[in-house]
Amino acid sequence: MPSHVIAASAEFGFSASEMVLTGVLMLACTVLYAIPRTAILGAVLLTGYLGGAVLSNIHVGHPMFECIFPVIFGALAWGGMFVREPRLRELIPFRK
Repeated sequence: MPSHVIAASAEFGFSASEMVLTGVLMLACTVLYAIPRTAILGAVLLTGYLGGAVLSNIHVGHPMFECIFPVIFGALAWGGMFVREPRLRELIPFRK
């Protein structure tokens, strides 16, 4: 692990082993998002994961951009899902 990752995890109050588990969870959510059959489940799980990232950044007192960045990433993930998943476009129509 790079030293800046260990320093950042210490700032959040996480140990190095917890960061490995967190990284594995993020990777699993991303893999589910990348597979078309499980993409919606992956997007939902990524949303939860990114919500935790927002909360962690707010709790530590990071600047606003660092708190908003996971929200932007989540919006991009759902935007990509909206473009590639016709069932989602039927569920949330912007125009009829």
